[in-house]
Amino acid sequence: MATQAIASPNIFDTPRRAADRMQERNLELLAAQQQRARRGPTPEVFFVKRFDNSRIVKAADPARAKEMRLFAVVMATLFALIMTYGWQHLSSIEYGYRIESEKQQLQQLEEQNLQLRLSEADLGDPARIDQMARQLGLTAPQPGQVVRPDAVADPNAPALAEATPMLPVMR
Repeated sequence: MATQAIASPNIFDTPRRAADRMQERNLELLAAQQQRARRGPTPEVFFVKRFDNSRIVKAADPARAKEMRLFAVVMATLFALIMTYGWQHLSSIEYGYRIESEKQQLQQLEEQNLQLRLSEADLGDPARIDQMARQLGLTAPQPGQVVRPDAVADPNAPALAEATPMLPVMR
């Protein structure tokens, strides 16, 4: 407390008197520094003084509290807007990658579909089928040997009789 009384001007002093007192104090400190410099380098010793501020109570400042609430709301809004923008930006990049991946997969499926159609056309070639049939020993069908199931049967045409065996009924 004594150091504060020396360093700070008295509250009852006039501004001119306080300035004179501060100038005198500065001159004393300057003289002390110069004298220490003449003596040579000497170690300086500092003492620690503990302050007990537990009894000090902070006065409530409603204007400052209102400013801080407004600042917090503005910063939270700004943070939310920046995060929304970032989320949209990253989502658009992700969707772009996903679209490119789907386009590449579609192109691969179209290429595979083309290969399968070419293979189907190659396998369904009548000349190839005829050549394989001759290699297996098959011959051209004789007249009347081919029966087409989708053809409309003539009701006056002779029918081939078939006997179906009857199964015994168990009682």
